[in-house]
Amino acid sequence: MRRVLTTLMILLVVLVAGLSALVLLVNPNDFRAYMVRQVETRSGYQLQLDGPLRWHVWPQLSILSGRMTLTAPGAQTAVVKADNMRLDVALWPLLSHQLQVKQVMLKGAIIQLTPQSKAAVQKDAPVAPKENALPDVADDRGWSWDIAGLQVADSVLVFQHEDDDPITVRDIRLQMEQDAQHKAALDFSGRVNRNQRDLTLSLSAKVDAQDYPHNLNAVVDSLKWQLQGGDVPSQGIAGEGRLQAQWQGAQRRLTLSNLSLSANDSAFTGNGSVTFAAQPVWALELNFDTLNLDNLLAPETRVATSNDVQQQGQQAQNRLPRPVIANNQDLPEYNGLRDFVAQVGVTAKTLHWRGMTFNDVNGQFANQLGLLTIPTLEGKMGNGRIALPGTLDVRGDQSRAVFQPRLDDVEIGNILKAFNYPIALTGSLTLAGDFSGPRIDADNFRRHWQGEAHIDLKNSRMEGLNFQQLIQQAVARSSDVQTQENDDTATRLDDFTTDISLDEGQMTFSNMQGSSAVLSLTGEGQMDLVKEQTDTRFNVRVLQGWQGDGALIDFLKNTPIPLTIYGQWQSLHYSLQVDQLLRKHLQDEAKRRLNDWADRNKDHQNGKDVKKLLDKM
Repeated sequence: MRRVLTTLMILLVVLVAGLSALVLLVNPNDFRAYMVRQVETRSGYQLQLDGPLRWHVWPQLSILSGRMTLTAPGAQTAVVKADNMRLDVALWPLLSHQLQVKQVMLKGAIIQLTPQSKAAVQKDAPVAPKENALPDVADDRGWSWDIAGLQVADSVLVFQHEDDDPITVRDIRLQMEQDAQHKAALDFSGRVNRNQRDLTLSLSAKVDAQDYPHNLNAVVDSLKWQLQGGDVPSQGIAGEGRLQAQWQGAQRRLTLSNLSLSANDSAFTGNGSVTFAAQPVWALELNFDTLNLDNLLAPETRVATSNDVQQQGQQAQNRLPRPVIANNQDLPEYNGLRDFVAQVGVTAKTLHWRGMTFNDVNGQFANQLGLLTIPTLEGKMGNGRIALPGTLDVRGDQSRAVFQPRLDDVEIGNILKAFNYPIALTGSLTLAGDFSGPRIDADNFRRHWQGEAHIDLKNSRMEGLNFQQLIQQAVARSSDVQTQENDDTATRLDDFTTDISLDEGQMTFSNMQGSSAVLSLTGEGQMDLVKEQTDTRFNVRVLQGWQGDGALIDFLKNTPIPLTIYGQWQSLHYSLQVDQLLRKHLQDEAKRRLNDWADRNKDHQNGKDVKKLLDKM
């Protein structure tokens, strides 16, 4: 054992002595001109090294430099600036004064991929033919400068495409290793902060660059991300996934396949592609098992009504205001749709939105530089179906949305609750309509949309007002008619139909007709969606619940009684004209009996006098 330790110590001393001798014999600054020349020869880029080069022996034999810059030919700014660069080199080639770099490490680097850092073609440079039919040679393939490894730490990437706003990626950590066949393993992490949003991203991938720059293939085995801040939901959005990507240089197309990603409790698979041109062309097919928009979209800000002011004032003390993205305020609505062409297909087994659940959702979207067409957007909702085909045109100064909703046997109570309408109404809704407005959001629909629709409501129940009870109690107070006791506080109808028209918050109801075993009604009215007020007039016939028989009971069953419902939705008032109706009925009954008596006594003077009096009334 002692001999083994002695041998190891001797080898260690020899190694240290050899490295020390190498450091003394080989000056790293001798390689400065060589490195600059090799970079320029292989890539055309200009490498500048500030300060002297020096050796670093442990744990890896390396050459350290001070500040370095790498600039593309004719570029206005450098592509890479770094405070420190380390070159890990092979030992044995140094014995013959040859430099073999195994890995390049950059620390505190600023990487700029912007129009200013792109290579600029000189005015007198020869123009290459647009199409090259010659076969590629070995030098045309692979990386422009072969290195076995690249490490970047504590660095910043600035990316800008044409005149778009720049994107800054901070806290970059990159580790890449490649073999002789230009197949690389890559680990990356970074953080993007933009518009008060913070995106943390990390991934591990395998990259095949054998045919670069013509083709580049990557398999992302692990992708993790988290988005917080701005108008993102307070809990943030986080997810992970995997995908395969292929870059085709000639077509400038990025293709994504075997895409599998999650975001909070939503998850989808799919594929797609984007072709980078003057206007990018997108094609996507996404399939969701679950899509929970309630956990992905920030709660929609609603403009307060008069009923909300006091409640919102109490809640505001415990709620911080959401940040406002200032640089978006002056842009036209949906401005981003003008910049690209897209064809997107989306399916979802389950979709959650505003507390509602949809199943078997299918959507097809086509955008043509600001004209968004939605020929198909449909799904199941409970026992019914809902379809929302339409268009959104943002090519002009003002955006305009046009939709033709179709609902079949959908529970209306869920919709009213989802859009914060304090109306206690349930029933199976069938609707066919045509609506248009400037923006697609609930509050804008209340205030600025127009349109018409036909509504058919089955098995409806309106809580808080029982039409039968209101009318029968009023009749019982004004006459000796007896009614059956009824403790139900809701109005029930088997069928109800109406035509509605909407004009900037004013909804008008016409041709209202409803029926059940107890009631039959007609009517018309208006509803203010902004002030949450209503003024609706009904003519109601109560068919059951009367006790006894007689002419008055028959009259009440067959006579529509005027009923007006008005006021705030949450504190409705009503007006009944029962007294006038009963008084008129008594008058008519008295006139009828007097007229019968006058007819029986028409030969007498009293009969003639009564007849003349009745004719004057």
